[in-house]
Amino acid sequence: MSDAAPTSHPEDSAVRVERDGDVAIVTIDRPRSLNALSASVLAELESAFEALAQEDGDVRGVLLVGAGGRAFVAGADIRSIASLSPEEAAEVSRLGHRVAAAVEALPAPVIACVDGFALGGGLELALACDLIFATDASSFGQPEVKLGLIPGFGGTVRLPRAIGAARAKELIYSGRRIGVDEAVAAGLVARRFADRDALLEGARATIAEIAANSGTAVGIAKQVLVAAAGRPTDAASQLEVDGFEAAFRTDDMQEGVAAFIEKREPRFGGA
Repeated sequence: MSDAAPTSHPEDSAVRVERDGDVAIVTIDRPRSLNALSASVLAELESAFEALAQEDGDVRGVLLVGAGGRAFVAGADIRSIASLSPEEAAEVSRLGHRVAAAVEALPAPVIACVDGFALGGGLELALACDLIFATDASSFGQPEVKLGLIPGFGGTVRLPRAIGAARAKELIYSGRRIGVDEAVAAGLVARRFADRDALLEGARATIAEIAANSGTAVGIAKQVLVAAAGRPTDAASQLEVDGFEAAFRTDDMQEGVAAFIEKREPRFGGA
């Protein structure tokens, strides 16, 4: 990752965005607090992903990582929310949901690169990403009930979609933490790696593989997958029909079909 070029950001920023070619690396940089999510960190994440969405195809993939080597994100910043009123807590929850929505709205795929703890809000943030890759040292959980709380950044919505209702209820009700073996078996983690270096290399390789395809088609597929989640079959199927029609209107579709017929590699232009 040493060839990544940093973008401009304030010196006290907790979120760093770097570019390495057409890959963006978004780093939550609060290692002393295990990258815990305060309201200010959430606001920075929302701004970062909204800015990436404005780059109009220049970003073909995003790696979301936590600094420090001990945690992706260990959860919400409990000290910062302890004194909130119920109404203020609801505002922080809405902010967390907006961050997840900004991640899902980005046309490019986002891989959560988990190395260490992904607990509470950290797991919820990872669930908003397209894929979760993790090291052998990683662990996952929604321990909010142990604090008299419930997930507030989308865990009750996205965790059942990822691993099924029964498993999600068991994890949320018990607050139990699981390791990478169980996370892979449950379908939560797409790929596992021995260590952080292998994780980042594998994530970059996956982004490169995806980037070889039509970025427009990948973006449409992501949009349909996000919008169709949890909807009745008829409504979800119509979203797919609409997306299929939209793909047919693109130059990339014309190029991809022509390349197949002519037995050559396609030259996608992203339109």
